[in-house]
Formats: sequence, C-alpha cells, structure tokens
Amino acid sequence: MKERGYIERLWREEKYRVLTHSKQHYDEIRELLKQGPSYETVEEKINEALKIKPTTGSIVNAYDHMWGYFKNSATTDEKEQYLTLKRQFQDNQIEVTQLQQFLKNLAYQYEVQYLIESTALHR
Repeated sequence: MKERGYIERLWREEKYRVLTHSKQHYDEIRELLKQGPSYETVEEKINEALKIKPTTGSIVNAYDHMWGYFKNSATTDEKEQYLTLKRQFQDNQIEVTQLQQFLKNLAYQYEVQYLIESTALHR
C-alpha cells in the first residue's frame, strides 16, 4: 500500500476520536489531507488533537456524526434510546461509555464497518 493509503486508513480510524477532542483539529486535518501531507504530519496533528480534553459538547457532536450512520435504519426504540442516553450524558447522569457502547452495539448490529473500525468506539 502506498503512503496515501496508510494516511487514509489512519484518518478513517481516528477521525471521530479526533472530533471528540477538537472540532478545530478535525477541520484542520481535513484541509491538510487535501494538500498531500506525509503520514508523520497527519499523525502529529492527530496526536496534538488527542491532547485536548474532550468537552461534553465535543463528544456529543462526534457521537451525533456517528449516529448519522443509523438514523435511517434504526428502529423507533433505538432512536428514543439514543436520545435518552445522549440527554443523560449531557446531564451527567451516565458515563460516556454507556453512550459509546450503545453506538458500538449498533455498529455491529447494522454491520457499519466504518464505525466498527473507528477507534472512537474502542477506547
């Protein structure tokens, strides 16, 4: 595989984790990818983003992006459960891991390989 392929795989695996930490870095990396960067440059930017402490808002934003993979196929119960878990997380009633596990379960249930391979659901 050529370096570009490795870069694309790295970004595919890390993009939602980056988004949980920093929307700004997420956007910067997306722009950077258009310029043909080296693997090391992309990796450095990702690591820089991961040093930023996630906020409730940044986590919810990333999880809403991931939820987008299911919104058309999820059942009414699953939609209600997602909204309930999201609200409980925003109100500090549950840990982020419960919301994460719910999305992870859906990724496997609906066989969304892109999310199954995402590091955001495996940390």
